[in-house]
Amino acid sequence: MSDGRSRADGRMCSVRVIEVRGWGLLVGLAVVSVALFATYAGVLSVLLPAQLAEINPDGKVAALAVVTSISFAVTALAQPLFGALSDRTRTRWGRRVPWMLVGAVVGGAAVGAMGAMGGAESVAALAVLWAVGQFFLNGLDIASTAYLVDSFPTRRRGIVAGVFGMSAVVGGATGVVAIGSFADEPAAGYWLLAGVVIAAAVLFSVTFREPSESRERVPFRVGAFVRGFVIDPRRHPDFVWVFVWRLCFSIAYGSVNGYLLYLLTDYVGVEPARAAGLVGQATVVGGVGVVVAVVAGGWLSDRLARRKLFILVACALVAVANFFPVLWPTAEGILALAACLGVALGLAIACGTALASQVLPSPREHAGRGLGTFNFATNVGQAIAPLVGAWVIAVSGYPALFVVSTAVMLLAAATILPVKEARRKAQLERFDSVVSRSTT
Repeated sequence: MSDGRSRADGRMCSVRVIEVRGWGLLVGLAVVSVALFATYAGVLSVLLPAQLAEINPDGKVAALAVVTSISFAVTALAQPLFGALSDRTRTRWGRRVPWMLVGAVVGGAAVGAMGAMGGAESVAALAVLWAVGQFFLNGLDIASTAYLVDSFPTRRRGIVAGVFGMSAVVGGATGVVAIGSFADEPAAGYWLLAGVVIAAAVLFSVTFREPSESRERVPFRVGAFVRGFVIDPRRHPDFVWVFVWRLCFSIAYGSVNGYLLYLLTDYVGVEPARAAGLVGQATVVGGVGVVVAVVAGGWLSDRLARRKLFILVACALVAVANFFPVLWPTAEGILALAACLGVALGLAIACGTALASQVLPSPREHAGRGLGTFNFATNVGQAIAPLVGAWVIAVSGYPALFVVSTAVMLLAAATILPVKEARRKAQLERFDSVVSRSTT
């Protein structure tokens, strides 16, 4: 390990250059990711719905929508904000670790407070606590994700992003299964999740200490800080194209995947009791597809030094999958749709994130801000997708939903084509060469 120096904003600031000497760091990040996404899934899928059902049995669906909508509105900008703050942090513990700890401790405390409420008396109180918790947990998320650029060379980022994606899937499934038994006693479930996410962050900070940063700081100016989030498409066209691709991909994918239950009951004609079980099967099939694709796709994209190819395959898979329910309007057709969507999502997570890391406007100084902005596209797309799906279904029915999803996915594929991968590859190879020489 060694420290480098880079000029930014007319001043000298410390920039860490880290040579990866093993996969221990990746294992540590994976543990943090599993704990984080177990907390997300355990709260959103089990504990929060159970608690809201206790508060307002008749209005639980609307209450859950309100709480989750508020948390999204509050946390939409959390990742770009925490990412930018961690970029400019200079402490003896490094840049990312302090924000990982802040995010885990404050976010975990908010989750624990939801458990301390027991039989909560107010939907508003839960909404506030979960918004605070999710806001700070997003800080933990982006601070740990920034290691993708900080600590791993470009030739390994596909498999690293794949491990991140696999950890998220495993964590989500673990959270739902492990916390499922706490539905009747949500307080204990909240406390367990809070303890796990805090312990994971603390264990990481103790085991994998960043090199000490120079205490010299760049003066904080609000105007310059805010302007840093504005990306000039003339200077950084590749990043803008990748951002738009992720936004379109999230909308096209989510507008169909979010309505699997209603596709089975209203479009295929499956009985509601059987449909719930089929959704579970579709989730498992899709989850397996994600896990296989994030690992295989990430590894292959590293070996071939090609990201766009796999991203285009992901877009094509979604477009083709949308024909299955039209040509095969059965439960089997929906399961085939779910399988293709899972593989497509896995490829998009691994190869899309790796490509984004290669087109960041300022990867050495502002990796956190850049990756946070990229993740913002995902969050916005996930919020828009259900609205698009609901509107299309209401106006034109389910067949039109597949047409719209395919059209948006073709637009996503078109936005990735202009990215000049060969040029970026040459630039990054030169950068990795400089990094390698500076670490020897």
